[in-house]
Amino acid sequence: MFLGRVIGRLVAATITPGMEGIPLLWVQPLDKHAQPDGKAFVCADGTRMAGPGELVYWEASREAALTLEPSFVPVDHAVVGLVNDLQIDEAP
Repeated sequence: MFLGRVIGRLVAATITPGMEGIPLLWVQPLDKHAQPDGKAFVCADGTRMAGPGELVYWEASREAALTLEPSFVPVDHAVVGLVNDLQIDEAP
């Protein structure tokens, strides 16, 4: 699983069967220090609870398709959960 921040929402013009009611979010991937790491991408929100500014964890590829109901819908990235707290411990 990977860390990211929701930076926006997407409204689809056409809905693929199986994706009805699943929000689509713009997610900025983050590194282990919660700093931007790469380009933002569209992520299906399986939790149906995330919104702009939220810290989330997400999954990619086949695992992303498995997180949604029904499984194996055509997605590359999916939000798996919301992050309540982030503690970064640095090695001495």
